[in-house]
This record gives sequence, C-alpha cells and structure tokens, in this order.
Amino acid sequence: MRMKLGKLPARHDARAPKMAALSLFGRQAPARLIRDHIDPSPQMLANNTLGNCTSAGLGNSFRAQASLAGFQVSVTDAEAISFYSKSTGYVPGNAATDRGGVEVDVLAIAARDGYALAAQTLYPIWGNIDLTNLNGVRLCMAAFGTVYCGFALAEADEASVDAVWDTTTPGDQTPGSWGGHCALLWSYSGTDDSDVVDVLTWGGIQKATWRWVRSRADEFHAVAWNQIAPASGLLSGQDWDKLRADNSSYLMGR
Repeated sequence: MRMKLGKLPARHDARAPKMAALSLFGRQAPARLIRDHIDPSPQMLANNTLGNCTSAGLGNSFRAQASLAGFQVSVTDAEAISFYSKSTGYVPGNAATDRGGVEVDVLAIAARDGYALAAQTLYPIWGNIDLTNLNGVRLCMAAFGTVYCGFALAEADEASVDAVWDTTTPGDQTPGSWGGHCALLWSYSGTDDSDVVDVLTWGGIQKATWRWVRSRADEFHAVAWNQIAPASGLLSGQDWDKLRADNSSYLMGR
C-alpha cells in the first residue's frame, strides 16, 4: 500500500476554540469505547498519491460521524483534492505545491467556507484538546465519533504499518523521523497505556497503543459537523451554543 504524509508542524493558536471550556469536560470518559459493530468506512481519498491527509482526515471524520447515526456521506477523491487545494494552496498537477497543511488553518477554512461535496457543503465546528488531557480526547471520541489528530510519526511506525503501532517496535522511535500525519482516533479497548486504539487512516483502521498516541501526538482537535448531529447526545444545548459562539469569534478575528 502506498502511503503519503503531509501534516505540517502543529501551530497552537491561543485564540482557537477550546474544548476544555465546555461542561462536557467535567465528565469521566468511558472506560472503553467498542465500535466493532459499526463500520466508519474510511476512504483513502487520494492520500496515497498526495500529502492531503488533512483533507482526507476531515472527509473521513464526517463519514465516521454519519456512520454512528446509521447513514453514510459520499465523498470522492476529486472532492478531497479540491478541498486540499482550497485549504493549502495546492495546484492540481503541480507537485511543487503539494506541501501539506496546518491543521488549525485547515479547520478554520472548513468552518468558514465548508467542505464542498456534489450534493451539499458541510461545515464543521471544532475545538482544541490539550495534549495532556487524554480523558478529554476519549470524551470527544465518545461525543463526536472521532478526534482529528496530528502525529509526528517515527521511522519505526513506517516499518510496522501492518502491526500495532507501539513505542516498543523495532527501529527508530524518534517522533517525526518519518514525518507529520493527520489521522483520526475512533475507538479504544481500554485506557491503560498498553490498551489498543483504532486509528482511521489511509482508507483503513490502524491499531495503536495509548502509549504510542502519547508519544506521537502533537495536536488533538474535536470536530462536529453541523449537518450531521452527533448521535451520542453527550453535549448539552449550552455546550453546543458555546462551541458555535467560540468558533464564530475565532473566525471573525482571523
């Protein structure tokens, strides 16, 4: 399987919406999040030929969220490439412009201009999750379906794509020695360091441990799609209003 990376180094914007401001974050996350009975149907979305993982990640985010509500949203490679162009300046056919994307900028452009599909344009609202708050990460997985992540992948990860990503696999474990990548956290077997997390990427599900997530992650973002209400019911109306207002304020200040 061909795989491309493409996430540029994390840019942590102090003004960006923060999930910690919501009442949701006063809860304890589920001890496990088992979704073996649900198919999130991740697609490659051209991330085998382009460094458009930030766009592919958003496409697979709304597909995963829709799957929890019992339906699916179609997105094509061409649509994923079109949004990649809009959000990063990539010019189709010009390899020199295939430089990847900054996640907070990609999220802001999606929130402002939408992710255009043949039948509709989808608009997300989103918020940062502190890197040290894995309980918050798990809460947002349960609430929204996925968490949109930035990872600094190691060469050891490239060599173990067909196995479980862990900090104990052979090879160079230096975060970033392979490159930056955007992927989605979807489900987990437990919360111990050795428990397994399902990561949606490259059109499939990659297994990883929580200690690997802690080692590689350099940004976490919760993403909710306005036209695909999350099925969990975990967010109160007040939380929705707060998140929408914070997103509006952020966009007005850009």
